[in-house]
Amino acid sequence: MTKRRPGGAEEAVEETTSEALPETDPETEAVEADAPEDDASDSDDATEAGSDEDGSDESTEDESDETEETDEAEDEVDVVIEDDSEVDFMADAADEVDKRVAELTTDLQRLQAEYVNYKKRVDRDRELVSQNATYKVLTPIVDVLDTIDRAREHGEVDGGFKAVADQLEKIVTNLGLKKFGEPGDVFDPNRHEALSHMGTDPEVEETSVKLVAKAGYMIGDRVVRAAQVLVVDPE
Repeated sequence: MTKRRPGGAEEAVEETTSEALPETDPETEAVEADAPEDDASDSDDATEAGSDEDGSDESTEDESDETEETDEAEDEVDVVIEDDSEVDFMADAADEVDKRVAELTTDLQRLQAEYVNYKKRVDRDRELVSQNATYKVLTPIVDVLDTIDRAREHGEVDGGFKAVADQLEKIVTNLGLKKFGEPGDVFDPNRHEALSHMGTDPEVEETSVKLVAKAGYMIGDRVVRAAQVLVVDPE
């Protein structure tokens, strides 16, 4: 840049631009150099503060954990006490159940025994009814069977009559009618009707049937008609 003096002479003067860098102060540079260290120390302090805060948090958490463990121990004591009462209650309930089961078992056994007795009684009555019906039907036929027996004794059962007689005897036998009464049988007043005594007989040891006038018949243990017999006594 040139400046004009009053005498007209021009003097070249270097123009110092306003944009030139300002001179740095050594103290300022020292401050600026020390600034990062201060920042680092500040960060370290912050970290230590944070660690202190974490430590306080950890101690707080430890205290809370101890409190929780204490509470849990107290809860366990309460649970044990409650469990004892619950065990007693369950024991009483089990005793009541066992007692009730025993009562029901006794009732069931009694009902079973009553049912068995009832079934036996019903079966016996049913059998008796059947025997009574058979008895009523076969009682009149007994006389017909007596006639067939007399015809056999005289040798008059032959031909077609013999076939009918055999078939009739087979039918009544299948219905349960049994014939009894033979010479030599021991006399039984429940089954025999003694028409006459024929004296004594050295071959018998007790009163026995000597002759059979009419055979006896029975259904099961029930006598339809007693055998009419002649008996002999021992000597």
